[in-house]
Amino acid sequence: MIVRTIEEIDKSDAAVKAPTFISRRMLLAKDGMGFSFHDTTLFAGSETLIWYKNHLEAVYCIEGEGELEVLPDGPTYPIRPGTMYALNGNEKHMLRAKTQFRMICVFNPPLTGGEVHDEEGVYPLLIDQPDAPAQAVAEAGAQATQ
Repeated sequence: MIVRTIEEIDKSDAAVKAPTFISRRMLLAKDGMGFSFHDTTLFAGSETLIWYKNHLEAVYCIEGEGELEVLPDGPTYPIRPGTMYALNGNEKHMLRAKTQFRMICVFNPPLTGGEVHDEEGVYPLLIDQPDAPAQAVAEAGAQATQ
């Protein structure tokens, strides 16, 4: 059994800070669950370019308001508490946080903790690699415009 609190995560390198968000990675590949589980907060007024070419992601909004624009030509969806979206086609998208915007995210294949968004918003597919230090992840960050 695995039991973790957000307070424990915040004191560890599993709390990954980037210019536009903080991702609290509650479960990672090393936990052997077959998926990773994240509590992610996007900062108010931020925009984050994301394109998970190597992962599928399901997201459930629990706080705040924002929007998801599928790139390059739309559509744009409003996201608010109670909204779920699944990136089942590896869609490139822009997330815009109108307010502080908190979401629960599940990735398959699971993240290892060492992934960093590249200039296209892509996470590489890392398998059987140790977690990267949070500082290295934070320094690379996400593509951001504020």
